[in-house]
Amino acid sequence: MPSPSDQDPSTAADRPGEASLPCVMAFNANDPSGAGGLSADLTAMSSASAHVLPVVTGTYVRDTSAVQDHIAFDEEAVTDQARCALEDMPVQAFKVGFVGTPENLSAVAQITSDYAEVPVVTYMPDLSWWDELAIENYLDACTELLLPQTTVLVGNHSTLSRWLLPEWEGDRPPGPREVARAAAVHGVSYTLVTGINAADQFLESHLASPETVLATARYERFEATFSGAGDTLSAALCALIAGGADLQTACAEALTYLDQCLDAGFQPGMGNAVPDRLFWAHDDDEAEAEPGAEPASDSTLDADDFPLDTTRH
Repeated sequence: MPSPSDQDPSTAADRPGEASLPCVMAFNANDPSGAGGLSADLTAMSSASAHVLPVVTGTYVRDTSAVQDHIAFDEEAVTDQARCALEDMPVQAFKVGFVGTPENLSAVAQITSDYAEVPVVTYMPDLSWWDELAIENYLDACTELLLPQTTVLVGNHSTLSRWLLPEWEGDRPPGPREVARAAAVHGVSYTLVTGINAADQFLESHLASPETVLATARYERFEATFSGAGDTLSAALCALIAGGADLQTACAEALTYLDQCLDAGFQPGMGNAVPDRLFWAHDDDEAEAEPGAEPASDSTLDADDFPLDTTRH
């Protein structure tokens, strides 16, 4: 039998089923609780039929209740991981989660700027567990270095509002267009704002540009507290964009996928619930619910129905 080095690489690449998945590079921290971070990226993106190139930027020290600490890799280790993989495989999208330090943000921004044609989905998690000065330095670096490279910024309404509109003094909270406008000042094309309080115990998510709200999804407030929902949503969105879906369709499918992950969520420990990102794999009859697959029934969100989606969460 010939060794791998003796085989014609073009022959291997032409085999049916090989090289058929879009590649997505995810920069994120390891999460030993399995709730978010690279765990969420790997399972959500795989569910959306993407091949994940996970770049470890550090690790949380956490359980399902709270983050206790974070240990960051140095920027050289982050850069070496990414460059090595990128020299071998083309990527169709980048996802950037929490990378730990301004230096790592700089390294990631340099890499994404070298692939300017590749869309970047940036997710900003809640950093309230962290030191106040560290938060300020990290957000400042993200504003200066990464947002100019960002195609879609994803985050909770309160997190994005405090970051992008710190001096807001209106009688009402800033709306999705106002958050999108604040992000656009720094180069962001689109903003997906989640967790907006609505009437009758509903929460809304809005995909917005500075000019308009492109789509709205409404969810009934869910009593359980989840860890990892934001990473799950942003990872699914990024993978669907990499697979060729237009932004509104990708957003609709990612929000529906998150809703189903939360509906199937479970509590593995003594803390918060965790989304079941592989809910579709537990029953062959539910395989159609995989993001990007054909709807299983008329009740499943269709892209033509968006932004009129109303679901249970």
